[in-house]
Amino acid sequence: STYTFLHIRLSPKMPQAPMPKFSSSVKLKYVKLGYQYLVNHFLSLLLIPIMAVIAVELLRMGPEEILNVWNSLHFDLVQVLCSSFLVIFISTVYFMSKPRTVYLVDYSCYKPPVTCRVPFATFMEHSRLILKDKPKSVEFQMRILERSGLGEETCLPPAIHYIPPTPTMDEARSEAQMVIFTAMDDLFKKTGLMPKDIDILIVNCSLFSPTPSLSAMVINKYKLRSNIKSFNLSGMGCSAGLISVDLARDLLQVHPNSNAVIVSTEIITPNYYKGNERAMLLPNCLFRMGSAAILMSNRRSDRWRAKYKLCHLVRTHRGADDKSYYCVYEQEDKEGNIGINLSKDLMAIAGEALKANITTIGPLVLPASEQLLFLSSLIGRKIFNPKWKPYIPDFKLAFEHFCIHAGGRAVIDELQKNLQLSGEHVEASRMTLHRFGNTSSSSLWYELSYIESKGRMRRGARVWQIAFGSGFKCNSAVWKCNRTIKTPKDGPWSDCIDRYPVFIPEVVKL
Repeated sequence: STYTFLHIRLSPKMPQAPMPKFSSSVKLKYVKLGYQYLVNHFLSLLLIPIMAVIAVELLRMGPEEILNVWNSLHFDLVQVLCSSFLVIFISTVYFMSKPRTVYLVDYSCYKPPVTCRVPFATFMEHSRLILKDKPKSVEFQMRILERSGLGEETCLPPAIHYIPPTPTMDEARSEAQMVIFTAMDDLFKKTGLMPKDIDILIVNCSLFSPTPSLSAMVINKYKLRSNIKSFNLSGMGCSAGLISVDLARDLLQVHPNSNAVIVSTEIITPNYYKGNERAMLLPNCLFRMGSAAILMSNRRSDRWRAKYKLCHLVRTHRGADDKSYYCVYEQEDKEGNIGINLSKDLMAIAGEALKANITTIGPLVLPASEQLLFLSSLIGRKIFNPKWKPYIPDFKLAFEHFCIHAGGRAVIDELQKNLQLSGEHVEASRMTLHRFGNTSSSSLWYELSYIESKGRMRRGARVWQIAFGSGFKCNSAVWKCNRTIKTPKDGPWSDCIDRYPVFIPEVVKL
């Protein structure tokens, strides 16, 4: 493959080669900047001397010579008409074959009520009462929580607050209605969209798939049109939010002058694990309430009010490999308790999926300077020395902002290290994990909201969203900001953004 440079393994034991001291020197820094500018603007720089030569020749010629040259050019009416027709025909074919531009008009994120908060002390007290006969499981959960990167304000649905929890179908539906309807109501308020105006509806929720579906529940609540194109995605993991975006993009390509509403969520109520298997206790410690509603459109009239334009979306599926398929697996334990089993190979498998995904998206987004350096490295390794360290491109040159799925602290740590990102680049991911926990497919939108709430989103800025999901999948989307976004006065971060970022210790002793 073109970009086999990314030998990423998401393993805590992976050694990090120290950076050479000379790389921080001022001279080398400016040499690198000069090289990048020269390669990325090669064509523009090449045109400058050509235009200069033409200008000098024109200055040497007198007005009479220029007039003679102009008069020597004879334009036949038929030639002019044929040329004009050809230009119009080619332009028409080009614009008709060009994919429709898809915009992200706006989005909203669900903010749980304070009554659903689960501080560490509350979580551990409930665990001791629920698992009173299983002290080792309680101790294991405490160790995970101490190192999770979660804060004291994450939330769980009301059914999980009971002792013991009541994961009934009615409670699960109640949670779904609470998180989905609240997010959609906020979206309608932000955008002025009327329910009857929705052309396409996509709802994704991995672990809760009732009948009628969640998309039907939304249609019933808001009395949507009978000819609406509705889709319900289940079982597709934490990366299902970007799968929904991909589906919406494809539908908007074939349905002109339309809009699509996406709802990304995960319903926690029916998936609380009450057993003793450690690999299945992890989701209890990490997953929390969350939901996001997104409005996408292909209407030209929405270009001026839309926040972002979708540039690229790349999906990678590793399900053909058995280890990848079983690394996140819903099953029953020996006692018949249903839960999600997270394999010990999960991090390595995620690394392989990420490598394959970045291999595809790299040529689409990286500047020519980085691609040329990689090509030189590849040729050098093939011809001279195969032991040469492969060149890892600087993705910070392609993106201003990064939204890495807040699946856990280890994932964020390893991506930061292997992509050589700064603390500010992963700040949105870490703070989202701290404030809201792992909200599954909706976490990317909480991170995007964090960047906006900090007032950092400027016109032309490029955003890279990366998400992982069961199966095993790695999906990524690239957005370009249409306009400088003012700091929102509402949203999930409205009451706490002033105290973020916060310091997150390696271990929080409980």
